[in-house]
Amino acid sequence: QVQVMESGGGLVQAGGSLRLSCTGAGLSLDDYAMGWFRQAPGKEREVVSCISRNGGVTWYADSVKGRFTISRDNAKTTLYFQMNSLKPEDTAIYFCAAVEFAGCRPRSDFTYWGQGTQVTVSS
Repeated sequence: QVQVMESGGGLVQAGGSLRLSCTGAGLSLDDYAMGWFRQAPGKEREVVSCISRNGGVTWYADSVKGRFTISRDNAKTTLYFQMNSLKPEDTAIYFCAAVEFAGCRPRSDFTYWGQGTQVTVSS
């Protein structure tokens, strides 16, 4: 069974930090470009960040640029998302997803999705 799995969510105060991780089962993440997405209550799922297959290219939504960092360790086939200076508006379920391309792609192209991990930022 092919799946990706997130971990590392939780409750944090505004200004705090969290690090999310994403691993794969039944697939090797280093064959995929990877993305982090989030969905807040009552809102659509949005892309937050993306990283190319070899880690050489990254992209961030304006809302998180300068605060969040996406990275990957292909030797460990793990994707990371360091989130600093968290704000209440960052509260959402965060999903990692994989797409079998070298570079980042639109949300609809992502094939494998995790179940999500809740991030809650209190004011």
